Amino acid sequence: MAARAAAHPESTLAVLAGELSRAAERLDALDIGDLTANLRAVFAASHRALTPSAGKLFVLLGLAPGPDISLPAAASLAALAPARARALLAELVAAHLVRQGTPGRYRMHDLVRLYAAELARGRPDRDIETALSRLIDFHLHTAFAANRLLDGPHTPFEPRLEPPAPGCAPVRPADAAAALQWFDAEHECLLAVQSLALATGRHPQVWQLAWTLISYHQGGYHLPEYRTVWRTALTAAEQHGDAPVPRALAHWRFGHARALAGEHREALEHLGLALTLAERVDDTAGQAHICRTLGRVWEQYGDDERALEHALRALSLYQRLDNLIWQANQLNAVGWMHAKLGRHPQARTYCEQALRLYRRHARPADAASTLDSLGYIAHHTGRHTQALDYYQQALALFREHADSASEADTLANMAETHLAMSRPALAREAWQQALDLYDAQRRDTAAHHVRRRLDALTTPVVPEAGSRDDRDTAGTRDTAGTAGPS
Repeated sequence: MAARAAAHPESTLAVLAGELSRAAERLDALDIGDLTANLRAVFAASHRALTPSAGKLFVLLGLAPGPDISLPAAASLAALAPARARALLAELVAAHLVRQGTPGRYRMHDLVRLYAAELARGRPDRDIETALSRLIDFHLHTAFAANRLLDGPHTPFEPRLEPPAPGCAPVRPADAAAALQWFDAEHECLLAVQSLALATGRHPQVWQLAWTLISYHQGGYHLPEYRTVWRTALTAAEQHGDAPVPRALAHWRFGHARALAGEHREALEHLGLALTLAERVDDTAGQAHICRTLGRVWEQYGDDERALEHALRALSLYQRLDNLIWQANQLNAVGWMHAKLGRHPQARTYCEQALRLYRRHARPADAASTLDSLGYIAHHTGRHTQALDYYQQALALFREHADSASEADTLANMAETHLAMSRPALAREAWQQALDLYDAQRRDTAAHHVRRRLDALTTPVVPEAGSRDDRDTAGTRDTAGTAGPS
């Protein structure tokens, strides 16, 4: 940069900065025609010094869109065995073309990546296309396997994936904890790979990648990212032409994301389009899932009667399907809406039916949300000891399965019950734990409500059970995983 500025004193630094801001021109902007200060010449010399196999891997790494790349992803990108990829990456690290930031993850300097991408454009199109297919398929199939560990099979609109491209070797996390760790490590890469899939016209992979991230995004409260991936998925579905199922899915999830952002009118518009598409192809399951979410959005919008109407319609649709877990989810949702309307006997009946189904046919964690709902009902009917028991059971399950969003909601509910039992110290402790989680999750509305309740502890208050109207969630949670029909 200094050499360029010295060689062209008549040019302002603002002009140079402008050229540097455009990635496609960045290497040109840093070229003054002097080999001693020519980045391309330096990179080319380093590239020529590599073995042919390492040189090929270097070029392909220029195609990877994320901030870094894992060893298994790099191996799939180049159709190599992991051990061979590790040896070649070590050669690139020794040549200072790649650095290993954390064990098993590799990163290129932006200018080095630009040079590698330039070399990639000089390779046959078929080589580039097959490498990109392997990279996208690695992330899609691994994310699909990881999501199944969080939510189990047969979640709504579960895609049927094509087999991975030859040479691609997806990994399978060992358990739910390993799946969450993988999503944490690969999150930025997954978002970048989805954008790459859209840019290269791989439309099915765009919405399939968004689908694999539902549980991770909602469970960890990555709501801006949740909205982003479904906006991208909707773009892909619309570009793909007359494909009603992906379009219905994208409108459903994007509408849900907008509801979580408080944009209820816009959410209802997208959900209405989704329901029309599902009805057009006589998709009973799709209609049920969308009606379920419509109930949630009407609840957020403040119309509990209309919310119950949609919840009951969803339950009727689910009862036509051979999926008892979906039925249990919706029994819980109907029970919750009855509780919101003060109809506690009906609420208890529906929630107890849901709990029986969960305990007979599901993982233990799937019952957590219904336990929370039963705690709420017990609180409102003066059975505070029983309410605490339900909440504690729910809390243990949410923590066991790393559902921090639901954990925060249950802590806030527990605090209300402690306060009703004249235990202000325990109420304060539970609210403070909930507040820490809400702040970490950027759930400002819920955090504001809890701060008001904490402030009220310093003055005489009338105990009041927490209302989910004060929260920025979508309503009662379904299961410990959240890729279910929200």
